[in-house]
Formats: sequence, structure tokens, C-alpha cells
Amino acid sequence: MKLPAAALVFALAVTASAAEPKALFDGKTFAGWEGDTDKTWSIEDGAIVAGSLDATVPRNEFLSTKATYGDFELKVTFKLVGDKAKANAGVQFRAKRIPKHHEVSGYQADVGQGYWGALYDESRRNKVLAQPDPKVIADLVKHDDWNEYTIRAEGPRVRLYLNGKLTVDYTEADDAIARTGVVALQIHGGAKSKVYYKDIRIVELPAAKKE
Repeated sequence: MKLPAAALVFALAVTASAAEPKALFDGKTFAGWEGDTDKTWSIEDGAIVAGSLDATVPRNEFLSTKATYGDFELKVTFKLVGDKAKANAGVQFRAKRIPKHHEVSGYQADVGQGYWGALYDESRRNKVLAQPDPKVIADLVKHDDWNEYTIRAEGPRVRLYLNGKLTVDYTEADDAIARTGVVALQIHGGAKSKVYYKDIRIVELPAAKKE
């Protein structure tokens, strides 16, 4: 029996939501990733690590996937320790590496004092696009401990969940902004800090129709 169009779309959506997440990090190697793995990035106890508590991180550095992704739900468990006032990191998505440069441009699920749960546009518009009420964040962040981001990108809509709580529901108004790109992990320069990332998994979703 042939399903009506509406029923078929619903069936595909249910299938996608029930799909098994794909691990982007195997917990042991940098397979599928690229960046400064000689000096900046290392692997410790099943986590990707960058930064130092003894010396100031000199500049922003990024470890990015070699593969690109469009519509997806991404989960990343992370921990940021160090100078609480200055420490910063984040998860880039729908992003791209800037040729012959250490920066990556694109959306960022931000991490750090004043930026927790926020959506930042890194090395592109260079501004916060949306952020939650600080009162929400105050009771949500686990400082010096593990937290989890869920990033859901569907067409122009981007939603961020921090530890299961929706912090951003943003719709991109500029059609020129890319809807595909790499996933990247950031350590921000300018602080004595260390960031850990683990349990990085993604479910790719059917491409949303352009409105």
C-alpha cells in the first residue's frame, strides 16, 4: 500500500529520531579529525583535551571533523576547568576552516562565563546571536564538572540544549549563511584553562525544506 505524502514524511521523521547515534570520536585516536594534534590537542582517559592550568593558552585553536554535516542532532559531553572568569571554549557546527589560519568560522555552542548556553557566530559576524536568561544558567551549569550540549540544526532553525534544558531557539534569517559544514571543538586563548570533550555523537536528519 502506498502511503500518503504526509504519512511518509512523518514515517521518515520517526525513523530519523529513532536512529542510532554515530560516534564521531572513538575515545582512542584522532581518526576523522584534523587540527594541531602535535602541540594543542591530546587524548586523555577517553577524552579530547586542550589547554593548560600552568600557562595561558596563547590563541584560539580548533580540532575539526574531516566530514561535513547539514541537518543533525549532535551531543557532546564536556568539562571546562581553570580561570572561571576568562576560561572559554565551545562546539562549532556548520563551520569551515579559514584557509592558512588557525580560526574556524561558523556557529558555536558557547562555553564559559557570560556565554554558557549561548549561540555565537565565530569569525563571521563575531557576535552572540541568541542567549538564555542568566538566571537560568546560574542553576544549570556544573562548574569544573561534566556538562552536555545537545545541538539540533534543521534548515534555518538551530536549538541548543545545555544539560537537557533548552537555552536557544534561533532561526537564521540570512539565506546566505551555510547550512552545512564541519563540527569543531574549541579551546579559547587568553586564560589558564583546560577543556575536555567526550561522548561526541551525531544523528543525521533528513534535510529540511527551504521555506
